[in-house]
Amino acid sequence: MADTPTTLATALGDVAADIDSRFDTLLEVPDDPRADLYRAMRHAAIGGGKRLRPLLTQATARLFGVDRDCAGRAGLAIECIHVYSLIHDDLPAMDNDDMRRGKPTVHRQFDEATAILAGDCLHALAFEVLADPATHADPFVRAELVLDLARAAGPAGMAGGQMMDIEAERSSFDLPAVTRLQALKTGALIASAVEAGAILGRVPVEGRTGLRGYARDVGLAFQIADDLLDHEGDEAKMGKRLHKDADAGKETFLSLLGVDRAREQARMLVAQALAHLNSYGPEADLLREIARFTLERDR
Repeated sequence: MADTPTTLATALGDVAADIDSRFDTLLEVPDDPRADLYRAMRHAAIGGGKRLRPLLTQATARLFGVDRDCAGRAGLAIECIHVYSLIHDDLPAMDNDDMRRGKPTVHRQFDEATAILAGDCLHALAFEVLADPATHADPFVRAELVLDLARAAGPAGMAGGQMMDIEAERSSFDLPAVTRLQALKTGALIASAVEAGAILGRVPVEGRTGLRGYARDVGLAFQIADDLLDHEGDEAKMGKRLHKDADAGKETFLSLLGVDRAREQARMLVAQALAHLNSYGPEADLLREIARFTLERDR
């Protein structure tokens, strides 16, 4: 994080602390037979992770003067979906990983059944948080938040991308197919994080075009950077096993473009993302720093 601008480093730290605090409250361990279920959720949700998605929600909401607590709750819901996806991704039936965020995966720390239920519960809690009047006084805003996140998490979004990722082990994907896969698997939730900030700000759909373009480009740049880190990153810093896609014979941006072209493509996507923010002034500087951070990060 040493090369990251101080303002972004501070924002990342603040959001990480805020999300951890919210998870701590949301996932208080009960004194009954569900205790291990809550402990498993806490194991996955608290500590570690970049918290990029809730930061995107906060940074976008800031453009429109949204209450910080409302944005924090929306970011928490999106992070619930993200964490659930990681728990399920790590399962033996999926990627069969032993480490996540520098600690044992949930099914290794607890057991497979508990991990499945922990993911299921975090998925449900995301929509419980969004539907709660504490997230926004306007029920139409809450309903739109729920609808957008459901689309981003489902077959037309993240889960659909995960299915394409499974199919990639059996099929040879070209560049458009890999781009589509990653736009769904990684990009959809990143886009939803930006969209949530605009929804909270009551920005009409037609007024979100630039932000949607920004989110699309940041999402793809983020995934290319992930591919680069998987190829040349430090496993200790990443906190997870590297080279999984190459070992599984999957096509990636790197295998299709090569390292140099992939890096250049990521730079181009970041430049495009920044251009989408040209209609905003200094109030969008945090969003600009986040876009640049996708290329600078080391984990």
